[in-house]
Amino acid sequence: MPRPRATLALVGASLLVFAAMHLLAREAVVRPLLISEYTSPILPEIRGGEWWRLLTPVFLHFSLFHLVFNLLWVWELGRLIEARHGAFALLAVTAALGASSNLAQYFASGPGFGGMSGVLYGYFGYLWVQGRFNPAFGIRLAPPVVALLFGWFALCWSGVLKLFGLHIANSAHTGGLLGGAALAFLAMAAPRMRGRPT
Repeated sequence: MPRPRATLALVGASLLVFAAMHLLAREAVVRPLLISEYTSPILPEIRGGEWWRLLTPVFLHFSLFHLVFNLLWVWELGRLIEARHGAFALLAVTAALGASSNLAQYFASGPGFGGMSGVLYGYFGYLWVQGRFNPAFGIRLAPPVVALLFGWFALCWSGVLKLFGLHIANSAHTGGLLGGAALAFLAMAAPRMRGRPT
C-alpha cells in the first residue's frame, strides 16, 4: 500500500487543532472553525463567504477519547479509500462527507459540535457498500468491523451514552453514513471510480 499522505494530513490537521485548543486560547481556536455561531439567522457566516466552515468542524475534538476514537478509524478506513482512488479523491470525498454530515448535525441540533465521526461513518458507508455490491473493488470490511461500527451507531442513537455525560452527534453519523453509501453507488456507476486494479 502506498504511503497514505492525504489520510496522514487529515489526522495531522486534527491533532494540530486539538493541540492548539489546549495550548492557546480555546475560544479563539474553536469559534472560527465552527459551522456557525448562530442558530438564527441560518448560517450567516457561510452565506457571507466563509465557506470553510462547512468542513472545519470535523477538525474539532473536545476530549482525548473523542480525538483518539475518531482518528483511529479515520486512519484505518481513510487509507483504504486512498489506496483505491488516490489522495485527491480521498480529500474530495472527505470534503463532501464533512459538509453533508456537518449540515445534518447543524439543522438537527445547532452549531455547537465538532469531530470526524460523521466523516468516518461516511468512509465506513462507502467501503461497506463497495465491498458488499462491487466484487471488483477488491476491499471487503471484516464482519467484526461492520458489526462494531453498526453496533456503536445503534448504541449512540439509543441515548444510553448520555447517562455517562457523552454528547453524540448522531445526525452527523447518519448524514455521513448515508452520504458515504450514496457516493459508493455513484462510484459503482462511474467506471473511472470503481477502483484501481490490484
